[in-house]
Amino acid sequence: MAGQIKRMIDAIIEQRAKGDPLIRIMTKSKLLLRGVDPDRFNRNSADDPQVVATIRAIAAELGTPLELGEEKG
Repeated sequence: MAGQIKRMIDAIIEQRAKGDPLIRIMTKSKLLLRGVDPDRFNRNSADDPQVVATIRAIAAELGTPLELGEEKG
């Protein structure tokens, strides 16, 4: 299912930021520091299982639930 990575990244950012632009930027920076560039993915990006696993691990570290990560393609 294309776009799953983008949805997961957006979910992490939105859940942590809750509308605060500074937290949004900080969360994007945290993702970058962990090897995931949020701007590299879009709705049409192929879903690499390794990247999905990395994002799930990051979400767990940040304490952010990812129901979207469980969708079946």
